[in-house]
Parts: sequence; structure tokens; C-alpha cells
Amino acid sequence: METQGLLVLAGMPIGDVEDASPALLRALAAADVVAAEDTRRFQAFLGRAGATSQARVMSYFEGNEAARTPELVELLRDGLRVVLVTDAGMPSVSDPGYRLVAAAIAAGIRVTAVPGPSAVLTALALSGLATDRFCFEGFLPRKAGARRAALTELAGERRTMVFFEAPHRVADMLADAAAVLGADRGAAVCRELTKTYEEVRRGGLADLAAWAADGVLGEVTVVVAGAPSGERLPLSEALDEVRRRVADGEKRSSAAASVAAASGHDRRELYDGSRS
Repeated sequence: METQGLLVLAGMPIGDVEDASPALLRALAAADVVAAEDTRRFQAFLGRAGATSQARVMSYFEGNEAARTPELVELLRDGLRVVLVTDAGMPSVSDPGYRLVAAAIAAGIRVTAVPGPSAVLTALALSGLATDRFCFEGFLPRKAGARRAALTELAGERRTMVFFEAPHRVADMLADAAAVLGADRGAAVCRELTKTYEEVRRGGLADLAAWAADGVLGEVTVVVAGAPSGERLPLSEALDEVRRRVADGEKRSSAAASVAAASGHDRRELYDGSRS
């Protein structure tokens, strides 16, 4: 057994299990412990992929991440090789893993990764939008007010933006994005990437919101074009955002200051104008 453990982040296929790389299968076969987001799905993956692993399989998901991290770090201190997998995609990217990576680094444990798939880069490449500069924003807040506030802060973002979203919230997210960023702002909704029913819808945010109103199924990644040079949130929309925040219970002074910082408009103008 090694005197120093090793934490391996293993990207899992985002589509067909046959996409699993030889490097991934080798990592699973060499593991002493596999920390899996869903142990049943992991075992099913092994069966479908025709893979074998003698590793001890432990659950590691959002609900037990904080409590289980110290236990896994101790196993790493004991010299074990721990492979971290999620249901699909790369661990720690809007999935469990960040806590364990940070704790392992703090403990002086070596951390490495198996090259794996990424819904972020796949969606960006397929979107048809600019790829030279981009930012990953993960999941927007679930509540409408907080979601609109987050979008307001991104109104002037020049880079292409990539979001994850739950299928039942896609329509609301796109509608809010259209209201805050502009109805004609270019975007792409990518669902079921690399799977049998892969679909990429491209268009303006308002058109995509109307399409999504009928319901969207599957794993969804949304890509939104960055703001054109010099663009800022129109004053009328900035005032509406302040009013929405106030209606949601935020103090007018705080709402005006936040929207002013994000939109470039004068705080006093937003404060006074939103009262009418």
C-alpha cells in the first residue's frame, strides 16, 4: 500500500456509457475506494460498461458531503487511492467534490484527475456563440427575485455565459433572462448532450422562453451571449428591477445600490425613479 494516498477526480460520461474512456476504467479498477454521488447508479454503470472494480463504494453526495469528507481524508492519509465520481460529468463542477478537493489539498494529499467529459465545454462549442472568452455561472438561484438579481449583476458581462438549469425551471429562467438581458440577446438551450435525444435550440432569449414554455426534458445547459461592447441595462429595465426587489422585501436603498453597481446607472436616479 502507498504511504501517501491519492485522490482521483474521474469525469463520468454525460451520455452513453460506451463513451467511458479506457483511462476512466483503469482508474476505477485501481481504486481502493470509490466515492460515488449515487452508489446504485455507479453500480449500474459498471454493469452496463462491462467494467470491474474491487473498490469499497461509499456514497458522497450533497446531503452527506460535509460529514463524509473528514472520513475520506483519513482514508487518504492511510495511503488509500480514492476515486471520486458523480452521476455524470466532472466532480466539483456544480457537483459534489469541492469540499473533498480542498480538504485533501489542506492535508497535503496529492490530487489528480482522469480526463473526462464536460457539459460546459460541449454546450459552449455547439452553441454557435463566441468561445474565445466565457464564464461558467452554474445554477442561478431558484427563487424568481434572487434569480433576476443575479441576472442583473450579469447584464454587462462581455463574456459568453454558461449556466446549468433544472428542466422544470428552464422556461422561467429564460423569461427572466429575456426581461433582464434583452429579448433579442442570443442564446442556446442544449439538452441531453451526447445522448440519443440530443437537441440544441438557438435564438433570442424571448423566442427560446416561448419555446420552453411547453416544457423541457432532460439535462439542460444554457449558453447566453455576452453583452455587446458598451451595452448596459436600459434605465427602464433597471428601474423595474429595483421595483421587483423592493416588492420581494429588499430595502429600496439596498436594491438601488446593487442595481446601480451592475447596470452603470446612477444610484440616486434609480432610487428616486423606482418610487414612481
